[in-house]
Amino acid sequence: MPGLQHPLGDGRNETVEEQMDRNWGELLQELRVLQTGVQILAGFLLTLPFQSRFETLDEFQIGLYLTNVALAALTTATILLPVSVHRRLFRKRLKATLVASASSIAKVSLAGIGLLSVGSTALIFDVTAGRTAGLLAGATLLVVLLVLLVFVPARLLRRAGSSMQPPSTPSTGTQPPVSGPDPKTGV
Repeated sequence: MPGLQHPLGDGRNETVEEQMDRNWGELLQELRVLQTGVQILAGFLLTLPFQSRFETLDEFQIGLYLTNVALAALTTATILLPVSVHRRLFRKRLKATLVASASSIAKVSLAGIGLLSVGSTALIFDVTAGRTAGLLAGATLLVVLLVLLVFVPARLLRRAGSSMQPPSTPSTGTQPPVSGPDPKTGV
């Protein structure tokens, strides 16, 4: 129903449609940031075969290089996917579906750029400082990214969930019901 207020009572005076529009805009901005990172790493990777030192790479390094190129291409494709979905769902009153799918796609894209960063770091260290340094640098970055991209947000969510007290309703002084994310949209 158009014009319905969002049931979460998150302090914003917006309709469900306005919230979906805001969430869509925020997701697009996140995807723009991810796209820039992928483009920089992919650009770097695409220049490597044209360097004279590329011919000295061993089988492991070439395999890691090709894996990184494939990961960059796949991550680029996942970042472009919400645009394709938007084109298909445009004006079909499916904004909640669009936002929920774009949210999932953004998580996959984030994982892709994380793995691409790990692989690129491992390759650079392997070529410049040796296999052990490459494997250690890749593993270290993987652990750091897992902490930053998975455990920190999970902890913040847990902390926010345990400390959230719903505001009192001014007219009655009673607590309004707290509802979690919409099961259809995840927001």
